[in-house]
Amino acid sequence: MTRATVTVTWVIIVNKPFYPLYIWYLVGNGVSASLWTLASTPLFLAIAFLARPAPLAARTALPVVGTLDTLFETKLFGQDSGTELFLAACMLLAALSFSEDERWQQRGVAALVFAAFVVSRTSIGTPLHLWSEVDLTIIFNLNAFAVASLMAFVTLRYAGMPRR
Repeated sequence: MTRATVTVTWVIIVNKPFYPLYIWYLVGNGVSASLWTLASTPLFLAIAFLARPAPLAARTALPVVGTLDTLFETKLFGQDSGTELFLAACMLLAALSFSEDERWQQRGVAALVFAAFVVSRTSIGTPLHLWSEVDLTIIFNLNAFAVASLMAFVTLRYAGMPRR
């Protein structure tokens, strides 16, 4: 499971730099705001290097860092951007990243992801960057596709893996 976590982490790290390019290509504005999505990259890198000495910490950190990154990006882009959908991928990671004897860590991570969703829905406030309705539709579609792709990859990577 830790190797799967590291694989998913590297996929996220490799894809992070492309997001501002997608925004530039698809939307044409807000690129400087979208560069802030790269701020979490060092945290994801830390997970990859944490995996060998502390596998449970790494498996816990991926959905936690993903959740915090999602909250930040929802504040940056706004609720209508679809960034909150990444919380579904975080919940999927919480469901798949723990063995049977790690159920309390799993429950804690799942509770954190759900709490982040509640905070995002009730307290996130005005986005840091304002987008037009047309831009938000494009960004929502981009994020929906990205989440579906990530969840498919996570599912395929963890498929058939024993939970011991």
